[in-house]
Amino acid sequence: MQPTFDESASEILDVVPIIMREIRSEMRSRRSPDLTIPQFRTLLFVNRNRGSSLLEVATFMGLTPASTSRLVDVLISRSLMTRQEHPQDRRRIKLALTSQGTAVLQTCKKGTLSHLSGKLSGLSAEDMKIITKAMQTLRQVFAVSVRMEDR
Repeated sequence: MQPTFDESASEILDVVPIIMREIRSEMRSRRSPDLTIPQFRTLLFVNRNRGSSLLEVATFMGLTPASTSRLVDVLISRSLMTRQEHPQDRRRIKLALTSQGTAVLQTCKKGTLSHLSGKLSGLSAEDMKIITKAMQTLRQVFAVSVRMEDR
């Protein structure tokens, strides 16, 4: 029997948080010990949202702009992030990762990918095809939503 849209949506709501908890745990466990969780989350956010502003980071982190500015200042002083003037508005800044900041995230990502591969290693080839196809389909569905929100 074909699942309904509600049944499929329910599966997504049930499974995605479990997967995200695993990914977050792995990524955090692989971060540099001298990097705090808020600093690590800031690097992840700026990596995913290139050119983001302090206000965007503050909103994501649930911090005040002043606290976020101090957090970003530490990352800049450690050569993990840069702050640049926005080309259209000099009062606004754009944040970006340095090559060193990117390398920190890549190390975490590589280890996390290895961990996830190990979790999936017991699955059949057919199950792997199903998972891959499902992820590709979900990316298409939700990428449209993200693009519409960006407007």
